[in-house]
Amino acid sequence: MIADAVADAHRREWGYVLAATVRVTRDLDLAEECVQDAFAKALVAWQDGIPAKPGAWLTTVARNRALDLLRRELTMRRALPLLVEEQVAPEPTEPEHIPDDRLRLVFTCCHPALALEAQVALTLRLLCGLSTAEVARAFLVSEPTMAARITRAKKKISQARIPYRVPDPEELPARVDAVLAVLHLLFTTGHTAPSGDQLVRHDLVVRALDLTRMLHSLLPTPEVTGLLALILLTDARRATRVDGTGRLLLLEEQDRALWDRQAVDEGLVLVREALQQGPPGRYALQAAIAAVHADAATWEETDWREIVALYALLEHRWPSPVVALNRAVAIGMADGPAAGLLALAALGAEPSLASYSYLPAARADFLRRLGRAAEARSAYEEALLLTENTVERRFLERRLSALNANPS
Repeated sequence: MIADAVADAHRREWGYVLAATVRVTRDLDLAEECVQDAFAKALVAWQDGIPAKPGAWLTTVARNRALDLLRRELTMRRALPLLVEEQVAPEPTEPEHIPDDRLRLVFTCCHPALALEAQVALTLRLLCGLSTAEVARAFLVSEPTMAARITRAKKKISQARIPYRVPDPEELPARVDAVLAVLHLLFTTGHTAPSGDQLVRHDLVVRALDLTRMLHSLLPTPEVTGLLALILLTDARRATRVDGTGRLLLLEEQDRALWDRQAVDEGLVLVREALQQGPPGRYALQAAIAAVHADAATWEETDWREIVALYALLEHRWPSPVVALNRAVAIGMADGPAAGLLALAALGAEPSLASYSYLPAARADFLRRLGRAAEARSAYEEALLLTENTVERRFLERRLSALNANPS
């Protein structure tokens, strides 16, 4: 009971608590240590009752721990006057142009002295509370590789003496690409959880949406507008992605009358804004693809040729193996499973997709539709080996069982 409450608080509150604590320590490593201490203390202190506001309790404990450590350091300096040349100046007042501690910390971690991938990985790990394994899956690399990247980024922050400092308003545009990448990966990790018993991690989805809304109020650029549209249009389907028993429902099976119409309408307005403001970027194009799905009254009315064309533009704008995979699937929907298989074949040697379960799953579906049952079974088995989300595993197992029950 207590362990479950602490785990739930970790999922929901980690980002809030860390961001608030960093404002005291102005040091990421020290703040992370204090927050970890707070969660450890909760396992004991909450035996007497779980607080009504776990996040506030954890923030208070973490900040008090940070203040205690800072006071000890100051006391040590005063006790060693020969090492202190002058009084420590008071910390400057924190600028308030960024209205949320979490968004402040996202911008702070996305420092241009770090490589873009390092900025994104470090922020997802520290602020968003994702495990190193989850961050690794988002980047399609191994866990040891990602752990090494995060360690190098933290060392560079320390060695280069990069301070905790909220960037000035004029500095924000230079960091916005990394911030957008963080928020996009945060949303996609929540939209389909890489592992666990639930398809969706609602806490991550809500966090990504909230932070993107705040960013849009600060910097309503075409790409920020595009990302907000993408999240709204994609998340509008959340309630229909599983049935009452927890069974995965594909897009063709979902009851579109239950999609969040308010989110769809807002997303469609925003995607038009993003596309009208200049040449479309990666997020505006992804939002445009989501808009094609949202505009279709039924699965059969989906304009797959438009989706293929948009994926071609997206692949030109943002070359990515995952985009190429999605385009191949769209080709299969537009021109038939044989054409889809042919498009997928070109991706078979792509190293970053070697552990990506959706490649063999897509191949399996096209093979199944072509009646090539033995090959489809092999592809489903490969996809199962690479899938850790329970809801997705059960879907693949049902497809495999259906093939085994009807061999050809």
